[in-house]
Formats: sequence, structure tokens, C-alpha cells
Amino acid sequence: MAHYRKRGERWSYIIDYGIDPLTKKRRQISKGGFEKKRDAQAAARIIEREIENGTFTKESSMPFETFAHDWLKSYGPKVKISSVRARDKEMKHFISVWGPYPIKNITKKMYQDRINELSAKYSPNYMSGIHACGRMIFRHAVDLGLMKINPTENIHLPKPKAKVEDLENKEEEYKFLEKEELAAFLNLSNTDGLEMDQLVFTTLSYTGLRIGELLALKWADVDLGQGKLRVTKTLYNPTNNYEKYELLTPKTSGSIRTIRIDDMLVNMLNKHRIRQNEIKLKNRKIYKDSGFIFARDDGHPQLRKVIETRLKRLLKKAGIEKNITPHSFRHTHTSLLIEAGVGVKEIQQRLGHTDINTTMNIYAHMTANMEEKASQQFSKLMKDLLS
Repeated sequence: MAHYRKRGERWSYIIDYGIDPLTKKRRQISKGGFEKKRDAQAAARIIEREIENGTFTKESSMPFETFAHDWLKSYGPKVKISSVRARDKEMKHFISVWGPYPIKNITKKMYQDRINELSAKYSPNYMSGIHACGRMIFRHAVDLGLMKINPTENIHLPKPKAKVEDLENKEEEYKFLEKEELAAFLNLSNTDGLEMDQLVFTTLSYTGLRIGELLALKWADVDLGQGKLRVTKTLYNPTNNYEKYELLTPKTSGSIRTIRIDDMLVNMLNKHRIRQNEIKLKNRKIYKDSGFIFARDDGHPQLRKVIETRLKRLLKKAGIEKNITPHSFRHTHTSLLIEAGVGVKEIQQRLGHTDINTTMNIYAHMTANMEEKASQQFSKLMKDLLS
């Protein structure tokens, strides 16, 4: 039953609703600031009905930052460490403005305003992650009974406005080496490359592996007799510390796959294995043998940063000015498969795309590039004939 009292010109109510089973103390709800007693009585009756119906939620005054960190602790054990790292980064965009603010006081307008502010700074893809993080945090707060209304419900990300420079830069997503460029680059990696350079870049361009998948490969993953390579994991090493790496499951369930490799790559791997055994013997006192194919001289998997640095070195020597990254060899592999007449479904399976739309987008881009190249070659041919 509610009790009412007047302080100065304002009325307040206090409602007792039982004993806390843990603390054994009386549980009370109070609220003041009402101009008239009947206003306090009307508000109290709403709370009493919620208590009777079992729908009452006593919202928490816990600071948003405290709750967000508590949520991350409960979220962490269920997902990959890379996901935890991403969520930690995303939730800081909310903590920076709401850190000490009681979580119960965060409204839908506050959330939408923050999303709008961030959307003006970050890409749609990154904003999708930030919004997903916000939804999970507030859904957890509602599930725990710390707030009544989830401020993220029915919130929409602002539709990005396409800019000319954005459309121009979009082409960078599918940078790849033409067939002739790839041949020249791989030949250079053989004559001027450092230890494992030729094998690394040949494997990337001949298999379409992601760089993390390549660095996680172990000898147990390849059957050189059958010419097969099994992808079951990816290397996670955000700090580029050769000892502080983790082996995680691949990007998607479809990324777990078996890839056929040709005789040339099989021969290269066989020669590399012989060379690696010599290094093991030479460095046996420090060599930690975990079975990695692309291992450093101490047995630890090679660093992604090293691969990227060596790639830039060879691109400069080759005079190739394209913005090529290790991932570009995946697109290069795709373009060569298309040119060889391989179907979309087969490309999807080889690249490990769970979503066929991902394959279709790359396929469409590569095909358009090849059509443009064919048109240019035809124009050149006719110009030469007519000149």
C-alpha cells in the first residue's frame, strides 16, 4: 500500500512491496515532485497495478559505463576474442558520452541522436557494428529488469549519401593483378624475394586463401599426395607479437573447405618442407615446432605485418603502382577462375563464401572489368587494321 507525504509545496509517494529475499530488507519505491496529492496517488496506482500483475521493473541507476563493462564480461565467453575486441571498441563510442549517466535515463531520442552523430563520421559497415553492439547492451539491460524500454528498438541507421569520391574509392575494394602482372610479380618473388616470399604469394594467388587462413596452415592440413589443402582455422594476431597469437575458427561456416592445388604448388611445398626441416635441425634449441607451414625460423607462425612489408617491397621493385594487399591475391585468384570459365557456384565453394551474394558481387565486378578490357582490345585491333 502506498503512503503519501507533503514536503513544502510538493507531494511524494512511498510504496512497500515486500522483503528482498537476499538482503532481508524492505523493498520500497518512492517518487516525489507532484504538485497535487491526487497526482501522486494516480502515479502510485500505476506502480501498484504493475506489482500485482508481475510486470513491475525497478529501473537501475547504475552508470552506463559500469553496465556496459559488465555486459562485455558476460558476452566474452560466448564468442571469439576478435569479436570481444570489436565490441569493446564499438561500445566506447557510447561510453564517451554516457559513461556516468544512469542507464535507466537513456532515451530513444538520445540513442538516435548519438547514432546520427556517429553516422556522419564512420562508414555504413562500421556503423552497423556499433548499432549491433548498442542493441545487445540495452537488450541485456531490459532482460535483467534494469530498464523498462529498450531505447534501440525501431532505430534506423541514416542512409548514407553517395559521394563522387566514395564511388571512385570503391574501385579499390577489388584491386587485383592482371594475369601478366601476376606472372611478372611471381617471377620477381623468385629472383628477388626473401625467405618464403615466392611460396607465400604463389599460394595466395593459386588458392584464394585469406591471409589469416594461410598463416594458420599446418602440415596436417595438406595432403600433398592427393593435391589437397584443408582450411579449418585462421590466425588472429592483432598486436603482431609472434608469441601472442590465437587460432580461431574461420570467418564463416562456409570458410571451412577443401581446396585442390596443382602440381607446381605441391612441388613448391615439398621443397619448402625439406628446407624447413633443415632450419628445425639448425635451430633445434629455440625452434618451437607447432607444425606451421609458413613458420618463422623459431617455429612460430609468420607475422601478417612481415608479409605486408615484403609485398610492398616487391611491388615497388616490379613497378606496380596499384594498391595491392595480401587480400588482393584473393581477388586475383577469382579473376583467373572467371577467365578460365569456372562457374559461380564453384568459385563460391573454393573461396569459402557462405553467402552467394558475396561471390556474385565480386563476380560481377571482375566480369565488368574483363568486358571493358575486351572492348579496349577490340578497339585497338580495329584501329590497327584501319590505320
